Amino acid sequence: MKKLLLFLLLFILFIGKVEASTNSAHSYILMDANTGRVLLSKDKDSKRLIASITKIMTAVLAIESGKLDDIVVVDSSIKSAYGSGIYIEEGEEITLKDLLYGLMLRSGNDAASMIATYVGGSIEEFVKIMNNKAKELGMKNTTFYNPSGLPTPSGNYSSVYDMALLTKYAMQYDVYREIVSTKKYKIATNKKTYIWNNKNKLLRYDFITGGKTGYTEESGRTLVSSANINNMNLIVVTIRDPDDWNTHLELYNYAKDNYDSYKVLNKNKFILPGESFYTNDTLYINNDVYIMLKKEETKSLTSHIVLDKKDGIKDNEKVGVIKIYLDSNLVHEEDIFILKKNNEKVKRTIFSKIKEWFND
Repeated sequence: MKKLLLFLLLFILFIGKVEASTNSAHSYILMDANTGRVLLSKDKDSKRLIASITKIMTAVLAIESGKLDDIVVVDSSIKSAYGSGIYIEEGEEITLKDLLYGLMLRSGNDAASMIATYVGGSIEEFVKIMNNKAKELGMKNTTFYNPSGLPTPSGNYSSVYDMALLTKYAMQYDVYREIVSTKKYKIATNKKTYIWNNKNKLLRYDFITGGKTGYTEESGRTLVSSANINNMNLIVVTIRDPDDWNTHLELYNYAKDNYDSYKVLNKNKFILPGESFYTNDTLYINNDVYIMLKKEETKSLTSHIVLDKKDGIKDNEKVGVIKIYLDSNLVHEEDIFILKKNNEKVKRTIFSKIKEWFND
């Protein structure tokens, strides 16, 4: 009965109108996952220990290795891991993808070590790849020392903003979204059968689409989550927050109560009024663009179109960009592509050609 009452209280918290207090978090961020716009934050660039939310980067690099279907033979590198684990053994055969499930659902430090060794050749080389990727993504306040987030030999440091950037990037991969949204996973190896339940308790709510938990005594509780609410894709990150579950719900509630998702570009109805250089061609965009706005912000949204006006452009080549601004702040860029009118999209069949010959 107590558990039921607690669940109902949390559910009422989400449904009712509240302001985000987030008093318990040392650092937090609420981000629009489509545009990367920061909607609410506290100490978003403070560099702090991040514990096991480190494993988001480990998962990304494993996915990008292109080796998810490989059979990994577990070696002695797992002996360096301690704390939370999936308890794989030397000589065990397991796919890299299954190791990712153990990494993200159960926060397996042994899985992190094995993934790093297999993908990077060694843990040391993998850590170099982690830091290079962080630089590539613009994670300016991030330094990785290991693939798990354990505090030895040195813990990993990042900020809530950097971890939100990383999560936004990770969510582009179908397999990542599939793994972090999974509540229970069962596999069998040559040695054992595993059943893993996801540690992310927020997955009890239908609007939560994924995330990663973390904790060490040195870092305190860290948590990343993602959600889809009323067509709004959101990311929340908290660091050193003893009440992180409720903080995340408060921030999602804040977004629901204060923002709506507006479709500002429609890929099926895309036109550029007054465009004169490419009048004989078709310009198009690949995506519908949604932007989260408060009602009063809708009048402050403007766009600026930049076209590369040159001859000799080929089909499906990028010819420009639409920049969308909220006041003077750039919130989104969408590439513009070209389809030449003189290039037939549907080629005539041999039968239509024969028909033309007989009609001549």
